[in-house]
Amino acid sequence: MLAILCSGQGKQHPDMFALSGPVPEAAGLFAHAAALLGGHDPRELVHTAVPALLHSNHVAQILCALQALAAARALREALPDRLVVAGYSVGEVAAWGVGGLLDMSDVLDLVAHRASLMNADSGPDDGLLFVRGLSRDNINRLCQQHDCGVAIVNPADAFVLGGERHALNALAREAQVLNAARIVPLPVNVASHTPRLAHAASEFRALLSHYHPNLSQLTHARILSGVDGAPVLQAESGCNKLAAQISQTVQWADCLQGCIEAGATAFLELGPGAALSRIAAEAYPGIPARSLEEFKTLPGARGWIAKVSQ
Repeated sequence: MLAILCSGQGKQHPDMFALSGPVPEAAGLFAHAAALLGGHDPRELVHTAVPALLHSNHVAQILCALQALAAARALREALPDRLVVAGYSVGEVAAWGVGGLLDMSDVLDLVAHRASLMNADSGPDDGLLFVRGLSRDNINRLCQQHDCGVAIVNPADAFVLGGERHALNALAREAQVLNAARIVPLPVNVASHTPRLAHAASEFRALLSHYHPNLSQLTHARILSGVDGAPVLQAESGCNKLAAQISQTVQWADCLQGCIEAGATAFLELGPGAALSRIAAEAYPGIPARSLEEFKTLPGARGWIAKVSQ
């Protein structure tokens, strides 16, 4: 079984739509996204926008979800009949479109609303910090001491932490004293997946009540919830978790384990970037893991999918 990984924000770049942008099947998605981006074609925006705009929460979430959806459209005929799909942060919303639970245009609308709600609920100096190489106990202690939260749990003692920038900077200095292997501020301007966004999560859940997931698609795709790595089985509980993810820790290590338990024999990240495929390769070195960006052509990607899906 092929595991599809839908990327979160942070890795946007000018060539992120190199393979998905020219595909006729995705033209409607790009037009819909353009309307959400003030009339700017996303394929042009990634080349002309200054980095601050490219990484702003509203633009970033739309671009990253769009890439996952457009890539899925581009690869649709090559994908096997059975999939497991997991999404990292905003990628989880995109995963509902990739897996067919929601219409892809509706997903773009939801992502735009999600970003607006998060912006409204976020402090002016909030952000995220990546820390690798400390125990969970040490991470919890640092977060409690500096009023930060664990936003994402990755395999191998790798964490994304959320809070105010000055608090994250202080936490980073102490993590360095504790000999953390890697400490990197992330280009994200909200404290995603922490209790700071509880109101946004509640508002997003109310918004989801106007949409009706197509549960019949679950016979073809297993969609995993970010807060626990468990498969979505019912509309209400699935929507509850999808909304809760805004203010609760994303258990990405559990999501990857959920892919393995579903029978995944290969991982394909839709991008932008290749962070998720690298994480999967490190956690499960015996299982092929690639990002779409690693292929120069769509036929090359389709050929690899056919090979690993045999």
